[in-house]
Amino acid sequence: MLVAAARSFTSVDAWLLVVVVLFIVLSGFLALAETGLTRMSRVKAVALAQQERRGGAALLKLMEHPERTLNPVLFLLLLCNTVAATLVGVVAAHAVGALGVAVATVFEVVVIFVFAEAMPKTWAVLHSERAALLAAPFVAVLVRFPPLRWATMGLIRLSNLFLPGKGMRQGPFVSEHELLAMADAAAQQDVIEREERTLIHSIIDFGDTVVREVMVPRPDMVAVESTGRVDDVVEIAIAAGFSRIPVYGQGIDDIVGVVFIKDLMRSEREGRHDEQVSSIMREAHFVPETKKVSELMREMQNKKYHQSIVVDEYGGTAGLVTLEDLLEELVGEIEDEYDIEQTPIETLADGAVRVNARMSIDEVNELLGADLPEGDWDTVGGLIYSLLGHVPTEGETARSDHHELTAERVLGRRIGRVRISRVAPVEEEEGAKASGS
Repeated sequence: MLVAAARSFTSVDAWLLVVVVLFIVLSGFLALAETGLTRMSRVKAVALAQQERRGGAALLKLMEHPERTLNPVLFLLLLCNTVAATLVGVVAAHAVGALGVAVATVFEVVVIFVFAEAMPKTWAVLHSERAALLAAPFVAVLVRFPPLRWATMGLIRLSNLFLPGKGMRQGPFVSEHELLAMADAAAQQDVIEREERTLIHSIIDFGDTVVREVMVPRPDMVAVESTGRVDDVVEIAIAAGFSRIPVYGQGIDDIVGVVFIKDLMRSEREGRHDEQVSSIMREAHFVPETKKVSELMREMQNKKYHQSIVVDEYGGTAGLVTLEDLLEELVGEIEDEYDIEQTPIETLADGAVRVNARMSIDEVNELLGADLPEGDWDTVGGLIYSLLGHVPTEGETARSDHHELTAERVLGRRIGRVRISRVAPVEEEEGAKASGS
């Protein structure tokens, strides 16, 4: 009965099986290409091309327009799997009759999955660079094949009718967080130095920093009256150790110029001791406190000035910023042999730390691994003001979830130093009290 039910296996069936094997091989290669290309970044492709690796140039061109690369590969991969499965069903039905559907299903699940999906994709995950370089020349030919390109573009346009957006036309494909994670991983694997990792972080953060976060605040500014005598201003400049000092008219909100120490010295040598400083001051440059520091640095380089007066939204003086302040955001603190070094963070015996109240929240969180909240304030002192709602007295404490902040030094209305200690969350303390009672 079973022999009678079986059908004859013809030469046509044999040729169809050969075609199936070819489609499975092609499908496996396309699966390898898909995985290799999706795990490849443009930055890595540039590095491979610069190393003149075989296939590197083709890979770099593919990475410039990933939306034109992956869609044809995915379309052809689906086509190969579908055709292979269909042909297997035809041959099985012709060879074994009604059992052909079951035989074809088992074949498709086991053979196609193992040899056309799992194996090539696993190899590509383990050897992503080799997979991408191997597939790049073949994929480059595929994406230039007009019928395949037209079919893919037509189907993508059809999908965009049902899905919002522009598909893979929108980016970016690599975010800032991914770049930072790549730098951290490279430093851990000793691919780059720790200093290089820190510089990469600084450069990326530099683009998001505004002038208000790096300026010397108004209370710390050293400025002189426009009616001041040259002799008196020379003494102020020497005591402060600055080469440029802002000059004001009616008040600190009325900055009228900047005087250079070299101009003061020249006037003094020429005997003009009693002249007003307004006669030798130079033009002052003004910038809003919300200006990006990256834009300001380019402006300072192009216009060749080293100091800017920072103004707030009402036109008042908020502080000043120098070219050195901007460079320190990239390379860290720059101190000469006459600067008095101030430790930004002092670790205390009980595990708490003492910081300058002017230290930014971002910097404290990064150095301490803390999670102090961010908001309208920029500094640790600003956070205490926000938490308390009033000017703190010396020794007054504010609570921020897992941390306790104490204003250890208060000068007038200004916080000087802050002590930060980690404490248990409020919920845990309440739970402990409840269990104790």
